[in-house]
Amino acid sequence: MKLYHHPLSGHSHRARLFLHLLNIEHDEEEVDLAARGHKSPEFLRLNRFGQVPVLVDGEHVIQDSNAILVYIAKKAGATQWLPETPAEAAAVQRWLSVAAGQIAFGPAAARLVTVFGSKFDVDEVIARAHAVLNVIDDELQSRDWIADIGNAHPTIADIALYSYIAGAPEGNVDLSGYRNVLAWLARIEALPGFVPFQQTAAGLRA
Repeated sequence: MKLYHHPLSGHSHRARLFLHLLNIEHDEEEVDLAARGHKSPEFLRLNRFGQVPVLVDGEHVIQDSNAILVYIAKKAGATQWLPETPAEAAAVQRWLSVAAGQIAFGPAAARLVTVFGSKFDVDEVIARAHAVLNVIDDELQSRDWIADIGNAHPTIADIALYSYIAGAPEGNVDLSGYRNVLAWLARIEALPGFVPFQQTAAGLRA
């Protein structure tokens, strides 16, 4: 396996983190976003959208971070990370959708403003971030992991949410009021094989 990634991309970190948590042997190649390596003809042959991450596994080329999480879990037979029963699989998918929706347009977008200079409405994306964090904090009141499947083990839903929530302070999103979220972040960071999301001196971390 080979993972094409960028260290400041939370989408990339999801894939990289999961590979390390499962201790899957793989190579990593950093794509130079500043030099527009993700828009090169070579990279566009891997992902026509010109986005990281991309996972190459033999003849299989997997684009999209959440799709990569599903692929890795299925290939490894890691049913503790991606359950097989319809109800439990749906509970995990619910939060993958949140990662692609409310997280992407909330804390991820807020961080894009400070780290990459994106032109989002700052107040709007920070408000979106707090809206989804309030929901997640409430969900974590009664359980350790985000998917409500009565599981004592994390799932790929936790991995999909982790990176941009951990990096939210870089987008001026204060996590200090979210006690359950902070405890959940600490639980993920204590998992064997955990690799941190590279931080920048931006936002509240400046």
